[in-house]
Amino acid sequence: MATPGQLLRDARRRHGLTQQQLAMRARTSQAAISRIERGLVSPSVGMLAQLLDLMGEELTLDAAPIDYGHDRTILRENLRHEPAARIRRQAAWANQVRSFQRAVRG
Repeated sequence: MATPGQLLRDARRRHGLTQQQLAMRARTSQAAISRIERGLVSPSVGMLAQLLDLMGEELTLDAAPIDYGHDRTILRENLRHEPAARIRRQAAWANQVRSFQRAVRG
């Protein structure tokens, strides 16, 4: 994922602008643009959107679910049971694991 500074720098370069030219459009200093691009300053989402807008680009934000590798089918199945039943099932599973470990150790 790109940082705000990388996003701004890439857009500025796509449009063939110098930091000074973008700064003039934004009514700020070249140093301020440089600090953002180098990651020394993190602009607000609104500020980043405004800077991109000055170059004819739109900032889009998106969210997506994270896959932590959990089997959602098993989770849903477990949640169908009352808490006490879930505890009993988990204890039985833990006992099976311990039995397996003892058998492997011989």
